[in-house]
Amino acid sequence: MTIDIARARAETPGTRHVVHLNNAGAALPPQPVLDAVTAHLALEATIGGYEAAEHANGRLEGVYDSVARLLACSREEVALAENATAAWGMAFNALAALPGEGFRPGDRILTARAEYAANLIPFLQASRRTGVAVEVIPSDETGQTSVEALEAMIAEPGKGAVKLIAITHIPTNGGLVNPAAAIGRVARRHGIPYLLDACQTVGQMPVDVEALGCDFLSATGRKFLRAPRGTGFLYVRKAWLDRIEPYTLDHSGGALAGPDRYTMRPDARRFELWESNIAARLGLGVAVDYALSWGLEAIRDRAFALADRLRHGLDALPGVTVRDLGAERCAIVTFTVDGHDPRAIKAALRGQGINLSVSSAPSTPFDMDARGLTEVVRASPHYYNDEAEVERLLAAVKAL
Repeated sequence: MTIDIARARAETPGTRHVVHLNNAGAALPPQPVLDAVTAHLALEATIGGYEAAEHANGRLEGVYDSVARLLACSREEVALAENATAAWGMAFNALAALPGEGFRPGDRILTARAEYAANLIPFLQASRRTGVAVEVIPSDETGQTSVEALEAMIAEPGKGAVKLIAITHIPTNGGLVNPAAAIGRVARRHGIPYLLDACQTVGQMPVDVEALGCDFLSATGRKFLRAPRGTGFLYVRKAWLDRIEPYTLDHSGGALAGPDRYTMRPDARRFELWESNIAARLGLGVAVDYALSWGLEAIRDRAFALADRLRHGLDALPGVTVRDLGAERCAIVTFTVDGHDPRAIKAALRGQGINLSVSSAPSTPFDMDARGLTEVVRASPHYYNDEAEVERLLAAVKAL
């Protein structure tokens, strides 16, 4: 499949107003997503929130089928969430408190150098509460997480058991794509739970949870998937559903079976809470279907090609340094310009109608500190961007 750029742009109202190269932050939604959200809000205003939810029940159920197709899993393995942080946290906290298998003093969590701060803080919180150690897997010569180093750490004599491997597939601060499938094979071979943060992956490239080998995967809707903010989801491998219980459970994920007993849903939806943003979830389902209609391979090829064009153009500009790492590089491009503060660059280009972002050291401290970086400019093209927008960004950077 190939991308019809004219159609993609025509169906993206925002392209008529801005050069949006901040898809790693929050992408411009397509018209069908906008229509789905606003139509449901209008229905709530007309007939009432509960009544509108009943009216939309069939479409809401369809969202689970759509996400399952996106991830190549079953609908029973999908839970919807308000954001990726909530989805990730539900899985992590459940693992930390797993009866008879949870974290204990001397146990270890292995994570990547470019791990996101929103994940690092719960690691450290768990360490304070349980005594589990948090260890960083070294990177290889390309900058990606070293699979060989991971193997060596698992087998390291005199060390405690590795209770979790948790990495970010695509970090927030550069074009790196970590070798998630190879890490998954290591995790399976050693019987170690594997939690994958796929926030920047989903919607940018194909995702097959079986091929990746992960037991849990969290993602957001607002980035490359082009869904509304306040949406996300969690994948839970079916084999775990007989073993794991949410840290927080309500009457949506469970049911009272007597005055002193309760049961849980048999599927991943035990991780959901009852109240949710129905309009946003409908928008999420439409966004997933929309991405699938283009084809994730075609989306990846188009977005990666635009990013490569941008990297080559930036490399040719004096005083500009591209900061991306990895053997495989995605549609996130980071750079610095000698003598120019990244936030000043972002502000200056926004004044010209070009949206960028800034990644700072507190977001990925291990990686940024290791490379001596405090902030980088981040540009993230998507398939609906065109070559003229890339050239406009390059001209603006050259003129700084």
